[in-house]
Amino acid sequence: MLFIGTIVNAATVIGGSLAGGLAGGRLPRRHTRTAFDALGLFTIFLGIRMALQMDNPMIVVVSLVAGSIMGSALNIGTAIERLTGTGRTDADGRASGTAEGILTAFLVFCIGSMTVVGAINEGLGLGSDLLLTKAAMDFFSAIIFAGLYGWRTVMTAALPLVLFQGGLTLAAHLLGCGVDARVVADLSAVGGVMMIGLGLSILEIRRISVVDMLPALALAAAASWTVNLFN
Repeated sequence: MLFIGTIVNAATVIGGSLAGGLAGGRLPRRHTRTAFDALGLFTIFLGIRMALQMDNPMIVVVSLVAGSIMGSALNIGTAIERLTGTGRTDADGRASGTAEGILTAFLVFCIGSMTVVGAINEGLGLGSDLLLTKAAMDFFSAIIFAGLYGWRTVMTAALPLVLFQGGLTLAAHLLGCGVDARVVADLSAVGGVMMIGLGLSILEIRRISVVDMLPALALAAAASWTVNLFN
């Protein structure tokens, strides 16, 4: 069945969000702060791992710079905050942005080779095993994120997940072709750099407006596909 992997994945994110919301509300404030630190460190680690997959460093850096300028000009971060709410308060009484929570969850859930390859395989009729495996992993990730950012924030990430994964599956189904591994590598690298920025923000080392970098993902995918098309 087409889209079964994405449907199950969205359901596990929603289920994990609800479970995390119930569990997170019972954690002492000190434990929540420690969990935030662990999440920040893991986000940086995962970001470095993804960034090292890059195929073309020039595409990655140009996409990040140009995408950041575009996002800043469009004021994407503020727009998302207005659309979803003003955020929640963390264990120390500081505001933890809703946009940051959604973006963190989206990057973990959607940006990576497992997502892209799994969605394309499903569209090509090669099975949903990869997406179903990812769905199980995302369930536990959603539990952690919901306990930190709030269950509503993480549950909201299920919508872009459906649009992104479902769009890839539909495109592969209609076009009948896969995506160059080099495009996936560059897209993952841009997402990885953004995750490093999120990790720094979570740890409060430096506040980085990673949400405004979102256009870089589209630019990287388009640029990498174009360059590799003629190589």
